[in-house]
Order: sequence, then structure tokens, then C-alpha cells
Amino acid sequence: MFLAMNRFRIAPGREDDFIAHWRNRNSYLDEVPGFVSFNLLRGQTTDECTLFASHSVWASEQAFIDWTKSEAFRKAHMQAGQSPRDFYLGPPQLEVFASVL
Repeated sequence: MFLAMNRFRIAPGREDDFIAHWRNRNSYLDEVPGFVSFNLLRGQTTDECTLFASHSVWASEQAFIDWTKSEAFRKAHMQAGQSPRDFYLGPPQLEVFASVL
């Protein structure tokens, strides 16, 4: 199992817009072999931001790498770039994890 997470810092008061953005976009993940599941997680809120993380589970690291090189990845990220991004407080931070137990 392999996990890929992007952490997002979202402007206070813009959380619902960010969630709607993710709810309404087509990720095309179901077209990719090795994709297991996806969740959007909401973390703590401070005066500065609300933390979110996208969390995808893959059958293997190779399945994730193949996704990043796929047409499905290009389509999903092309759509993401067409919407307003003023709720982001900086770029996402990618974190990846391999299962050890």
C-alpha cells in the first residue's frame, strides 16, 4: 500500500469554497489501475488558516507514479487550474508514505 497526501493551507472563511471545488471536480482516479481510495480531510483551524489534506491510497508506489504520468492525471489537473485559487495560502505540500506493516 502507498499513500499520497497533499496538505493545503486555506484562507479563513474560504473553507466551503475549497470543499466545493474538490466536490465538483472530476479527478479521473477511477480510470487508473492501482487506485484504491480518496479522502479530503479537514484539520485544525487557526487565525491564519484551516489545514486540509487530500489523501489517496494506491496499491503500490508504481501505481501512484503511473497515475502522475497518465492522461487521467493531466485531465484532472487541467480542470483544477481552471477555477479560482484565491482560497489557497501557498502551494500544496506533497507527502508520500509506503506501508511498512
